[in-house]
Amino acid sequence: MKQFKIALLHYSCPPIVGGVEEIIRQHASFFIRYHHRVKIFAGDGELFTDKYDIEINSLLSSHNPRILQIHKNLTERSHELQACSEEIFNYFVRVLEPYDVLIAHNVLTMPYNLPLTLSLHRLANSGNIKVVSWNHDSPYFYTPPPIDLKREQWNILKMFNTNIYYITISEERGKQFQNLYGIKGIDVIPDGIDPIPFFNLDPNTIKMIREKHLLEADLLMLQPCRLHPRKNIELSIRVIKALQDKGLYARLLLTGAHDPHEKNSIEYYYELKKLSEQLHVESDILILAEYFSEGGKDLTGGTIVVRDFYLIADLLFIPSLHEGFGIPLLEAGMLKVPIICSDIPSFKEIGKENVQYFSLTDSPDEIADKILAFISKLNSHRMFHHIIQNYMWDNIYHKMLLPLLEKVSE
Repeated sequence: MKQFKIALLHYSCPPIVGGVEEIIRQHASFFIRYHHRVKIFAGDGELFTDKYDIEINSLLSSHNPRILQIHKNLTERSHELQACSEEIFNYFVRVLEPYDVLIAHNVLTMPYNLPLTLSLHRLANSGNIKVVSWNHDSPYFYTPPPIDLKREQWNILKMFNTNIYYITISEERGKQFQNLYGIKGIDVIPDGIDPIPFFNLDPNTIKMIREKHLLEADLLMLQPCRLHPRKNIELSIRVIKALQDKGLYARLLLTGAHDPHEKNSIEYYYELKKLSEQLHVESDILILAEYFSEGGKDLTGGTIVVRDFYLIADLLFIPSLHEGFGIPLLEAGMLKVPIICSDIPSFKEIGKENVQYFSLTDSPDEIADKILAFISKLNSHRMFHHIIQNYMWDNIYHKMLLPLLEKVSE
């Protein structure tokens, strides 16, 4: 895969707070993750990270006094407008020479720095660098617009340039920009979310999520328990198999370990491993305490942050034969994780009517059907997987952004 050299541009960058500022930070972060060279260019902000380059030039700002003066009287200051645009253009020619593509966020569509907008059209026409206009918004979509746009100089904001690649963030915005530009068709690449920093996960958890592709499962069930026969883990394994036979990519996370000092516990561990292999689900029964990363680093029980796995799990599955209490039900309840468990007295005492029960006499196939019926009613479950499939930055990158970079660089 080719590594691209990408420049990102906006009026400002973090720590200034704003939606577009956050998007360019996220873009830069995952471009770096996939080994591209990245630099952010902005008019306001700070060098907020050392993971990639950032350059602040006040001529790119929406608050530069010189720019604001030009905006106040475009007719009288037309010469100054052109001179300032020329200065910004020459700056871009110099600093963007090493880069393959410039992704300009909103600065070609919004009325906050007209000399900058003009310079980018000239830059795109010059062929010095490929220019992508990432269109989040336009003043023409609002009544009244934020400033008086009657002067002809502002018409550049609604001019379609065949030398610029246009991207917008939703189908609705796509329709609006097509009408504004008088064209048919504009590519849509939505804003996204990166669940790993959003959940503030432990580094060990992050490593396992990425290496084992945990977020790709249709159903991720969590069973936080020691490997003990009364935990009935063999039923969990058989339920995973039953779910997979019904066409669902189901996986099981077990947080516990066997007791190395107890013979019965060790034997039970090997029985579970053997059962998983017999049912051909061994790669989907993940015993977290025995996990070894591809780099050979052991993830021991002491380093497992169980809360992290509650955050990424679709449901808590507890098929215990008997329990004195049921702390996992409390933990799952605190984190709003749906619960399905055996109907033993201690669980019913805690869960009341707030959880889904099954009988220990139910077959794995019957339990699988109850799980499917249960999750079909959970809008949160469907929404989570909809977001992961369509709005997780990693998926957006592979499905949309990388193809865009390849197309633009042709």
